[in-house]
Amino acid sequence: MGNQAKNYKSKLQTIMISATFGGLLFGYDTGVVNGALPFMAKRDQLNLTPVTEGLVTSSLLLGAAFGSLLCGQLADRFGRRKMILNLSFLFLLATLGTTFAPNISFMVVSRFLLGLAVGGASAMVPAFLAEMAPAENRGRMVAQNEIMITGGQLLAYVFNAILGVTMGSTGHVWRYMLFICAIPALMLFIGMVRVPESPRWLVAKGRKEEALRVLKQIREEKRAIAEFKEIELSVKKEAGLEKASMKDFSAPWLRKLLLIGIGVAVVNQITGVNSIMYYGTQILEQAGFGTKTALIANIANGLISVISVVFGIWLIGKINRRPMLIIGLSGTTTCLFLIAIFSTVLKGTVALPYVVLSLTVLFLAFMQGFVGPITWLVTAEIFPQRLRGLGNGISVFCLWIVNFIIGFTFPILLSKLGLSATFSAFVVIGIIGIVFVYKFMPETNGRTLEELEEYFRSRYSKDNKESLRKAL
Repeated sequence: MGNQAKNYKSKLQTIMISATFGGLLFGYDTGVVNGALPFMAKRDQLNLTPVTEGLVTSSLLLGAAFGSLLCGQLADRFGRRKMILNLSFLFLLATLGTTFAPNISFMVVSRFLLGLAVGGASAMVPAFLAEMAPAENRGRMVAQNEIMITGGQLLAYVFNAILGVTMGSTGHVWRYMLFICAIPALMLFIGMVRVPESPRWLVAKGRKEEALRVLKQIREEKRAIAEFKEIELSVKKEAGLEKASMKDFSAPWLRKLLLIGIGVAVVNQITGVNSIMYYGTQILEQAGFGTKTALIANIANGLISVISVVFGIWLIGKINRRPMLIIGLSGTTTCLFLIAIFSTVLKGTVALPYVVLSLTVLFLAFMQGFVGPITWLVTAEIFPQRLRGLGNGISVFCLWIVNFIIGFTFPILLSKLGLSATFSAFVVIGIIGIVFVYKFMPETNGRTLEELEEYFRSRYSKDNKESLRKAL
């Protein structure tokens, strides 16, 4: 029995490690541009302007928005494992495209394709892990993907620093930075070849014997049979329902939930977090560091992100969602306010770059430890079972679109307005985000998903009736 348990755990560990290479790729591809841009922008390379710099960065984010929206539907049709395998091939193809890009147009198209893979991974990997994991390990296995994302960003910053310092005089060093991503893409493909398909998808497609065989590989036999019967029953219930669509959100209480989900997703991005994740090197350069020093210093941002995500996952079980998000947003907004102030007061001094670095590290501690974990959790919790995939998909799509807008406009704002004015704008937007969460985001901690559905149905239906009564 002990050996059997070890085999189940070993198989689950293989599945988790293999699939989360998708998260590692997500992190590396969004982080590597941070160090590659200063070299890419040189006159003898791609000769980027602030506008084309924004295009190169944000084209990936636009691709990710559509990738996250489309890949869920494709996975329902072709299977989770097969989709992740296809994404690994797209990661590799697009990585080679960015590495050998001869001009800006080719780079933008390749980054857009890379974004499709990143967005697909952001939607597919957590869903695949959730369907493979035992109930008691689901949170830990899905959370592992978040750690791999921030770990991928940290790896990108480390390799950027190593290559930037040792090969900085080589104009095309940015191509080596981008090419490294091909390695985890190959590892994702090799890993996913070895893992089975989701048993839930197999049952939904009528491949029941195969589904039970997969469950017996990752569960004790009695539990595998019991879980197989539960999946069968769940699939039968869903088969009698119409496919979820936008018209389902016509009910006032569901429309309100959708707006809250979108709002929480947007609040995550208007903190300005990705201006630091994508342009951290440029921010530190403008504060006063040289390029090589900025690349090394930027490792601190990646390291604090990993530590803070681990802390945030632990903290989720200790305090309520709403105060945790408000604390995080208050912290990020305060850090941005101090960057704006010190960028003016200490302008031109030796101290400024060190002050800015310290504040960006503190900003990311609040962001990754408090704001990030709550965003993904709340958008997954608030929607009823039947509409959860669609509602969460729309919310994440909006998150990526806002991410795209900020990724495109930030270098332009930094060039035109400077560090202080740019971060002052984020402070104002951050205050609006805090007000939104305080006034509109409900508390979801301590209730089952079924209890939350009943709570929202009664609360928001009552709110709508009360509004109508007052209007009359």
